[in-house]
Amino acid sequence: MAATTSGTVTIATTMTSAITLLRLLQLTSPALPVGAYSYSEGLETLSQRGHLPDAAALEAWLTHELRYGVVRLEATALLRGHQAARNGDLGAIAAQNQWLSALRDTEELRQQNWQMGQSLQQLLLQLDASMAPLLDPLRPCNLAIAFAVAAAYWDISEYDSVLGYLYSWANTGISAGIKLIPLGQTAGQQLQQRLYPELMATTTAMLEAPEDWWDWTCDTATASTGPLCSWGLSLASMDHETLYSRLFRS
Repeated sequence: MAATTSGTVTIATTMTSAITLLRLLQLTSPALPVGAYSYSEGLETLSQRGHLPDAAALEAWLTHELRYGVVRLEATALLRGHQAARNGDLGAIAAQNQWLSALRDTEELRQQNWQMGQSLQQLLLQLDASMAPLLDPLRPCNLAIAFAVAAAYWDISEYDSVLGYLYSWANTGISAGIKLIPLGQTAGQQLQQRLYPELMATTTAMLEAPEDWWDWTCDTATASTGPLCSWGLSLASMDHETLYSRLFRS
């Protein structure tokens, strides 16, 4: 009888883990209808300027953003939003959402994150209406915050939530590169795989980062999480708004 009980517990535990994994996969799926495919986050500007000629150039750009870019701020807001949602702290969730909106350098980037956040927000309410008390007050809502609320509500761990978000972000960039360079599908998958160590390192750095890490100057000797330096993305985004011909949304 004891063996049977133990086996039943093991199966139940495995099923719970599987459901959590499936929910994470759903949140990070390219098929998630949030419109990620319609944005390039500056990559289209780089392509038209001749700065994105091949997979190596795209890998260097994505690696730089993971180490030093604004996506680290998104990961920080996601992590704090996750903690706040787990505690049911509506004020803290709203504060992180406003903080992230205020840190957008360009109108294009801000509108992108609001549009994708609102799309995810609406989808989540259709999937699980019980999230409404956490999601409804967020108007407009950044993508990272909607992602954080869902991940916390579905018991996805902080590490897996941040890693999944960064993986999805990288996947969007690679998908844009496939269209712009152009890059073959196999080369895109190889690039995604090469980014695994960087994705894991960035996730660990964000979970271990001090509370005020983004206030540090670009001093690699003191900033253990890496300096925050994303002016290249800001300039590319501003230029993208005025490109004569665009594949991606502005």
